Amino acid sequence: MKRDADCIFCKIVAGEIPSQKVFETDTVFAFLDIAPVKPGHTLVIPKEHFATLLEMDAALVGPMHEAVQKIAAAAMEATGAKGFNLQVNTHKVAGQLVPHVHYHIIPRHEDDGLSLWAQSPYDSDAAMQEVADKMRATITK
Repeated sequence: MKRDADCIFCKIVAGEIPSQKVFETDTVFAFLDIAPVKPGHTLVIPKEHFATLLEMDAALVGPMHEAVQKIAAAAMEATGAKGFNLQVNTHKVAGQLVPHVHYHIIPRHEDDGLSLWAQSPYDSDAAMQEVADKMRATITK
């Protein structure tokens, strides 16, 4: 299993740094965020080190999402939340602070003060079409 000796999350998985673990399998580890957006904010990580979601072994997607479903349900039950946000920040520009892929589960309540980011439409249908064409051209099968 690939590990990065300098990675704080690898150290948490190895038990070198304490955490409030809430779930663990052979491939997945989940623990409470030490600076939560809301109580119950949980990080779900692969035990193996991958810097970003784009580098993560595709075989781990299923186990990660299976864990997310269980943990999100548990977080909602434990906190009385009525929903949750699932977020993955990929690369520093998108807010990734620790270079080890991790999913954030953030329990949500009515009127909890959080909001989603602002949205805006494309300038035109042609501009939207251009982005879609470029994306389709770069996606590998």
